[in-house]
Amino acid sequence: MNRVLEHKVIAVTGAGGVLCSEFARHYAALGAKVALINRSTEKIEALEKELTALGLQAKAYQANVIDAEALAAVHTRIRKDFGQVDILVNGAGGNMAAANTGNEYHEKALAPSLRTFFDLDMDSVSGVFELNFLGTLLPTKEFASDMVGREGCSILNVSSMSSYKPLTKVLGYSAAKAAVNNLTQWLAVHFSHMGIRVNAVAPGFFSTKQNKTLLYDEEGNLTERSRKILAGTPMGRFGVPEDLLGTVTYLVDPKASGFVTGVIIPVDGGFNAYSGV
Repeated sequence: MNRVLEHKVIAVTGAGGVLCSEFARHYAALGAKVALINRSTEKIEALEKELTALGLQAKAYQANVIDAEALAAVHTRIRKDFGQVDILVNGAGGNMAAANTGNEYHEKALAPSLRTFFDLDMDSVSGVFELNFLGTLLPTKEFASDMVGREGCSILNVSSMSSYKPLTKVLGYSAAKAAVNNLTQWLAVHFSHMGIRVNAVAPGFFSTKQNKTLLYDEEGNLTERSRKILAGTPMGRFGVPEDLLGTVTYLVDPKASGFVTGVIIPVDGGFNAYSGV
């Protein structure tokens, strides 16, 4: 494999997640020194062992991305272990059920068990926004200081299809990811004179072990919501993590995308392009 990221130090937040763990594996295979940052340690410690056993460079670091002091402490350790960070991947994020409604549309008569817009838990909505927006802003604030005035540095944010078209029911997460898109463009302009490129990838609907119960019923059949998703995806299938690797490599490779900044690239099987007719 072409080691296009050799000698680059890449910090990946949310490295214990399904998608970002694949990003980390791929970057390490391309020669990067990968700092695996996650709120819990079990998965990233296992990933560190997996990668180092292959002769690749990776190390696990525990930090909550909305804890500025924890990020600063981890930053100090990464500098000691690997050197200055060249590339930051802001992959930490997620949703909370209490920030969703139970129905797509508000009806006059709803089943008592369904959460309406008026029942949304504001602490959960705030929590989702903090995790996705502040969880992108704070690591950027910490690690971008290494990149100022240096060549070949960049930031890659992980957005979502829901940032373009808010998903029914999913209020908090959709709004937070839209804010990530806006932040991506703001940062791209702000850091443009300092040699730091800032872009984002917006995954569509991916089938992983993590969301299997949301996409399939107990018998392995598509749920009603999954059928809607596939009907709106021209390529007619869910994505797999490997579908993202080309894009997330292109966006952080200064030779391949050195004049690209402020873009959000959908990797979605055509979902964003399809009008439904």
